[in-house]
Amino acid sequence: MASPILKFPFLSHTTSLSKPRAFYPLSLTPKPRKTLRPIHVKQQQGSIKCQAVTDLTSSNTVPSSIEDQSKEEDNDDHLVLVGPSSEEERRGEREVADYDWTEEWYPLYLTKDVPDDAPLGLTVFDKQVVLYKDGQGELRCFEDRCPHRLAKLSEGQLIDGRLECLYHGWQFEGEGNCVKIPQLPANAKIPQSACVKTYEVRESQGVVWVWMSLKSQPNINKLPWFENFARPGFKDSSAVHELPYDHSILLENLMDPAHIPISHDRTDLSAKRENAQPLRFEVTERTDRGFAGWWGGGDAQTLPNFLRFEAPCVLSNNREFIDGKGVKQYFSGLFLCRPTGQGKSMLIVRFGGTAMPQIANWIPEWFFHQRGCTVFEQDMGFLSSQNEVLMKEKVPTKKLYLNLRSSDTWVAEYRKWMDKTGHGMPYHFGHNTISLPELPAVVEHAPAGLVAGVSASFPAKGGTGRMHAPNLGNRYFRHVIHCKGCSGALKAFNTWKKALSAISLALTALAILVSGRQWKAALLVSTSLCLAGVYACSTLIQMSTTNFIRTHRRF
Repeated sequence: MASPILKFPFLSHTTSLSKPRAFYPLSLTPKPRKTLRPIHVKQQQGSIKCQAVTDLTSSNTVPSSIEDQSKEEDNDDHLVLVGPSSEEERRGEREVADYDWTEEWYPLYLTKDVPDDAPLGLTVFDKQVVLYKDGQGELRCFEDRCPHRLAKLSEGQLIDGRLECLYHGWQFEGEGNCVKIPQLPANAKIPQSACVKTYEVRESQGVVWVWMSLKSQPNINKLPWFENFARPGFKDSSAVHELPYDHSILLENLMDPAHIPISHDRTDLSAKRENAQPLRFEVTERTDRGFAGWWGGGDAQTLPNFLRFEAPCVLSNNREFIDGKGVKQYFSGLFLCRPTGQGKSMLIVRFGGTAMPQIANWIPEWFFHQRGCTVFEQDMGFLSSQNEVLMKEKVPTKKLYLNLRSSDTWVAEYRKWMDKTGHGMPYHFGHNTISLPELPAVVEHAPAGLVAGVSASFPAKGGTGRMHAPNLGNRYFRHVIHCKGCSGALKAFNTWKKALSAISLALTALAILVSGRQWKAALLVSTSLCLAGVYACSTLIQMSTTNFIRTHRRF
């Protein structure tokens, strides 16, 4: 099984992909490499402009003056930076697509992780919804608001398949109808207005999707379907992560293979910073629904990886290859993102393939999920700071980003897609356009140390009074509470820790009471083994509940 700890485990170029003729680039011959000349700084009307100047190896022309050289530098920018992708953009015209963010399917949760005995409160942009299973096991989704006094229904409980508000005990059935009001007189009828708004949900390929429009009927044709995940023999590892930065920044990060060797150096055997290199991209499709294309290493003969972004926030990265037996195999990295509010997002990440190493069957999924948490923590510091800068500067990304052709093509394509559709979203940061949210982003930071961590865990600070405070800087709240497997493993580690601690105390007492040396030695050895088990369980518990701390930051 390819390791799910990296966002793009496709960086090896030893395997080629038979690519349809229509997708081949016009020329696979690499252009002559350019050498860097010294950086020059020039003063223009009170501002300083720094330019890294490129020089074609075939050119022997030397600029006659600094001004001529500066003009040449300006003209050379287009050779390394992403430029206009259409004639309309070149002329400064804006293409606008018909788009309504509510008339889309959003990934709510992994089906296997939906609780069987409790409601689940979730958000899509600023809309709060509650997901639960009724008495027949069917998935239901309501607006997370009791019509009585606006209490959250997700704070309630399930009684005989009905969702009960814990404020006054009002109960609701699957279609949103109120069927019980304890305070109502026996001869009185329940008011017709005592009902909740309902959202349509569908389960597809192990994921629960919600249609956010309350005005239009669900468009089944828009429900995503992933061909590779339906292939015979395809196996995948799936996990849910809640993250403290905007969904657009998350998607940018996921469609950026260039950062992996640097940000995740040595996290996986395929990620090494010395392997950082220029990449090649070929956009083969642009529509109102997204874009798609091929990418690979700058020195690769073919582009083996196929990336597709599709509205509203679905990203897939696929690769096909022929194994040693001549059989075509398929590998996919699938990222289903959901906006969960200002400065927050939730991601369902799925890695899988038709040819998985046998060793993957022996490694618990809990281990893969913890390694995935490590990867997201490696990105968390600079992505949160990027979120802060976008909210502070309040300008389109074109004025802030320097997108390189050899690393940032997908990022530029995504922000340009935002230009076309952003008018139909609650807020957006496009390449040339921007619409700000009504409320500032809420960026949650982890405690900076032991004392701050203990303080933040107090109930007065919104904590639970335990080792983990409820913030997205903590691995427990980012992932474990959303994963039945990891939460079950955490409970097991706690149980084993308590049991081994009790056994070690009993063995120590027996060792003191017995008189024979052999018995004392055997009991003390057993005690040592139990204590080693306690230490191992404590380490695993700490791994699941650790706070992310930016150790590199200095105050």
